[in-house]
Amino acid sequence: MKWLDRFLGNGDAAVTVPSMDGALHPNRVLEDAAVVMLEEGVDNLVSSPSGTFCTSDGRILRLAAGAATEVAVMPAAVTALALADDGRIAAGLADGSVSLLDPSGRVLSSFRMAEGPGCITALAFSPSGLAVCIGSAKHARAEWKADLMSLNRLGSIWRCPPDGGRPEKIAGGLGFPYGVVHTPEHGLVVSESWANRLVAVEKPGMPAVLDDLPGYPSRISTAPGGYLLSVFAPRSQLIEFVLREKSYRQEMMRSIPQEFWIAPSTHAARTFLEPLQGGALKQLGMLKPWAPTRSYGLVIALDGDFTPVASYHSRADGVFHGVTSAVNADGVLLASSLGAGEIRRVDLSAEEVRT
Repeated sequence: MKWLDRFLGNGDAAVTVPSMDGALHPNRVLEDAAVVMLEEGVDNLVSSPSGTFCTSDGRILRLAAGAATEVAVMPAAVTALALADDGRIAAGLADGSVSLLDPSGRVLSSFRMAEGPGCITALAFSPSGLAVCIGSAKHARAEWKADLMSLNRLGSIWRCPPDGGRPEKIAGGLGFPYGVVHTPEHGLVVSESWANRLVAVEKPGMPAVLDDLPGYPSRISTAPGGYLLSVFAPRSQLIEFVLREKSYRQEMMRSIPQEFWIAPSTHAARTFLEPLQGGALKQLGMLKPWAPTRSYGLVIALDGDFTPVASYHSRADGVFHGVTSAVNADGVLLASSLGAGEIRRVDLSAEEVRT
């Protein structure tokens, strides 16, 4: 069947990409949103009754009244963050360790994960302990492009008991798990980026609760009535084609600098040396918002059954791309852009957003 799929272009051999329509119909909500903070390297946003926090390289920052206050400076870059109901903070570091901090930023304990080069991508507290996403057992998080282009499925999900016991592996063989959330019905739901889906990893067979997304999903957060899913880069037919052309892909990885690969990106084009894609070229001095693009900004609002009900976009002609996390903080959507180095806010009660 695999040979027949390759011959006919069906199944995994297809290079089709689902269109953004219905609840995913494009708009400019993220691109037109107000800027809350400019911070190069801003990444993981988390929010709870104890406050709203974000990461920026090796720092953990608290957001309040439009200002950022430094809570802690860690010994390595912070690649993931989670908040417990009691105010404790869990921070995953680029060296492969996880630290637990009190609300003031004092380190309570630290431990190192069992595998991988330090590719901790997401954390989430659950009733059974702290869930840890390891994106890849071969590449660090900053090398995500190489992991995608190598067609790796080396990610895993771990549970760290609340009493500080030995981490337990829940699932492996995942394509770069980049987000995790605990749900009442499905247990832990994980965003599997390279498979473009959300999966319930604690259920037999790891069924997908949302499949065939038009981009690469990253972190998930709870929101009133459902969840918020960030998508850090779009899929395209050209990239899907390159992923299926082994010889071309391997030669590209061997002979061309990574920033010029035909691969997804977290930021808008910055140099003419980047790959050009037909309609993405400027025409009459203007880049059309519907042009093919390697980068995009997207947050999807999901209901309790993980069905998309709304979405917020920054399109090809925008700059708020590479959205890696989004939270609902008292009716305000906050989203972080790794590509733009910004946090922006959207008032979800505004008429132009609701319509």
